[in-house]
Amino acid sequence: MLKLTRKFDLHRDVVCDLHKKEASVCRVKEYSGEVDTRLLNIECDGGILYSWKGATGTTRIGKYDPQTKQNKLLYTFDKQVCVSSCSLNKEETLLAVSLAQSTGEVGGLKPVSKCLTLLIEIHPINNTKVLKAVDCRVKVQFLHQEEADRRSVLESHLLLLTEDGYVDLYHVLLTRQEGYRVVMVNPERLTKTAERIVEDFCWVQWDGHTQRLYYVTHKGKCLLRCVQFYSNHFCETVLELPLEMAANSFPAVKFVNLGFDHYHVQKPEKELVKMEVFTDRIGSMCVCYCHPLNTNNKEMIYTLALVHKGCSKTFQVSLGSVELPERSTQLRPLFIPIGYYIVVYMEGYFLHLVNTRQQEMLCHSLFLSGQDVDSGLQCRADDIAVLHSEEKASVSLLELSSGRVLSAELSAAHLLQMLEADKVFKCPGRDADPVRLAALHCLLVYMGNDPKLELKIIEWLCDNVNTFESFDHIQEFVLASLYRICYEKSLNLDKILPYSSVFDKKDIPKSLLEIPGVTCTTELHTETVFNIKASSLVGFWSELQWNTERTKYLEAVPNPRYRPSHVQADWDRLLKLERRPSSHTNHIEENTKKVLSMVDTWSLDKKLVPLFQEEDPQQRALIGLTVDKLRDHLNRHLPRLGKKKIDSLVVNYVAKLLELIRHMLESVWLKYKLGPRALRLSQRGSAGEWSVFHFMFRILEAVVGLCLPLPPGFHTLLAVFGVRCLPHHSFLLYLDHKLLQLTETFVARLMTDLDNSDSNEKLKFSILKRLPQPMEQTIYHMWDHPVTSASISRDYVHTLLDKRSKTKGFACSSRDKPGFRPEFLPLTYLAKMLSDIEEQGTNPFEEQENVDARFVEETALKQTLIQLGFEEK
Repeated sequence: MLKLTRKFDLHRDVVCDLHKKEASVCRVKEYSGEVDTRLLNIECDGGILYSWKGATGTTRIGKYDPQTKQNKLLYTFDKQVCVSSCSLNKEETLLAVSLAQSTGEVGGLKPVSKCLTLLIEIHPINNTKVLKAVDCRVKVQFLHQEEADRRSVLESHLLLLTEDGYVDLYHVLLTRQEGYRVVMVNPERLTKTAERIVEDFCWVQWDGHTQRLYYVTHKGKCLLRCVQFYSNHFCETVLELPLEMAANSFPAVKFVNLGFDHYHVQKPEKELVKMEVFTDRIGSMCVCYCHPLNTNNKEMIYTLALVHKGCSKTFQVSLGSVELPERSTQLRPLFIPIGYYIVVYMEGYFLHLVNTRQQEMLCHSLFLSGQDVDSGLQCRADDIAVLHSEEKASVSLLELSSGRVLSAELSAAHLLQMLEADKVFKCPGRDADPVRLAALHCLLVYMGNDPKLELKIIEWLCDNVNTFESFDHIQEFVLASLYRICYEKSLNLDKILPYSSVFDKKDIPKSLLEIPGVTCTTELHTETVFNIKASSLVGFWSELQWNTERTKYLEAVPNPRYRPSHVQADWDRLLKLERRPSSHTNHIEENTKKVLSMVDTWSLDKKLVPLFQEEDPQQRALIGLTVDKLRDHLNRHLPRLGKKKIDSLVVNYVAKLLELIRHMLESVWLKYKLGPRALRLSQRGSAGEWSVFHFMFRILEAVVGLCLPLPPGFHTLLAVFGVRCLPHHSFLLYLDHKLLQLTETFVARLMTDLDNSDSNEKLKFSILKRLPQPMEQTIYHMWDHPVTSASISRDYVHTLLDKRSKTKGFACSSRDKPGFRPEFLPLTYLAKMLSDIEEQGTNPFEEQENVDARFVEETALKQTLIQLGFEEK
């Protein structure tokens, strides 16, 4: 399920290099002794701190730089010590360490662990200051400031966190001496000026990338608080969130992301709850924690507090009939953040890929269970540390036992396999459709920026033309792909833009609403989570606060999500009206021009599929109307984005839709190796063209069901394949049931490309009967046939005679005209009358065809001969 890539290996990147250093110290060619290496901390810049004990009987601290792949010695103690915590300031001038000192058993009493915390000058090595000497664990962590925010006065800031449940902040002033020496100013005053920022906690987590400290405290109820450190190192509590946790959830203080202590190993049976906080820079925050395992019911319960959604999701997962291990209380899930997904994993039991943006329905989160579930990790969850990062696509995991750092991301190949019915994981009692749906959305929305991956998904669509029982996979492909282009603009677009066709179903299949063995309970956060005493909420906190407030608003208003019904009524009304220019139609046409200008229309002659090469007024109107309705919807519910940004977003949204459809058609065109011959109406379709025709119908059905526009030329292309692939009577039935549409481009090609054989002539007449009046007049002039000629003549005569009846004082002229045939007097009289009428006004058909009296005379004569039996049709 996870794609793991090794980024760091303690043995490969550090230990091998230390062997060379020890050989140099011992002045031997090769050092064969043991190098006891311990990983201590990973700073927010990726630097890895470690200690080792070598041949000289001393303990040394070094740093591995992932950028340069180099190791650097930072400090050497003159004896062997036990380093339990370590941190290095950004300038690499100060080193903070906590040393664990254990005494042996005395008088039958248990050993007492003492901790000595030191602040060491290392640039150059000069002075050491004792900060704490206590009988509990102490964690140290430097704050890191951005280069642009550094003051002219050298200053470092150190957090000191103790097992007694308090946090102190030390402000260390530095000065330069002799041009290169960096030393502390008044080190004796450090402890006196320390600032107490947290008084009581039982769980604490440090996030170095965002410079935030999260901690849990009990004051009547369990509260999660967050302290934000700013660039000027001013700090304040900005968040307070009540959690539904038992008071004894943390029998021992738990430190998260504050280094790795090899001398105070937490006993698994005493850690009842596993908890972590994950954030994203666009304003999302998830608090993940599990509850103590219910061994009687064999249920694992875990909660995801989605702060940005204003709710908490508590899942109860049955572990089934699998025999629990002896120490079942040690079973806890591993929480891994990958983008806006949270992976909840219990080896051998289940893997839950929770969608934290579209969390309303279980079908948009992937749940797999059983012995076949494998994340790809090689060690137990308790032996894995999640290294927080701002990277979107992957997260780093540390295997504590091996000292390896792995980059973890979702495996596209694995998700693609889940789309295949015969490759879905064996989940007893599970329908395969929800698994496919969740995997499809993960591939399209989260990983869909890869063109090669999109091609593979389109190929899967082509191979599975028939819709699944629970959902329409082409509709899901369209909506999810469209959502992807704008989901990072604002978190609240989750509730406003179409994400899945499932939301529009009147009767949602039960398989999409329930997961066998999984119960989900949702609880809204009714209490204010933001500290009103915070001086200002900026950046992430401003986004998070606005997201939570907007979520409450969207929960209260009816139908905040844009739906096709918003367009359907206006679209039906527009089709009934006459297409006369107006301010509204002009506005819609301007929208259409913006969209089509965004579509890649260059080198159309080199495109495989002939789309965007005709006007198609109907689809142009629907394109403009869709832009108009979607823009109005976003302006109403999400005004903070601004009109300019919303307009750009909407135009790109509709342009992407048109490109998606062309991309699907070009992909299937290449799949079946179709060429220019596929567009010739005079030939019958091949098996490949039948498949393309069927696929195009599925696209049409999916898009029309969503009331979304199609690229100009789609209906023409579909009608061409209909003529090539269907018998003529079936083609006409498709027209009568409005499954196919007659476009002027298609009918014109049909009239000119097909010969006048009996079957083709019959088809042409049948199509002429189905044409609307305006198009019929145009098409008659394109087919050289006696019937069309007669029709043109009749219309022409009717028009002129109707005009004569409205003209007063008209008298026939006696002038002779060349070409009259006096031997057939009725025809001669008619032709002369028409010729005289032509003298009175302009020819209304002049632009379409040069229809004159001579043409009418010849046509009428031919029709007369046919009627009298002197000439065959």
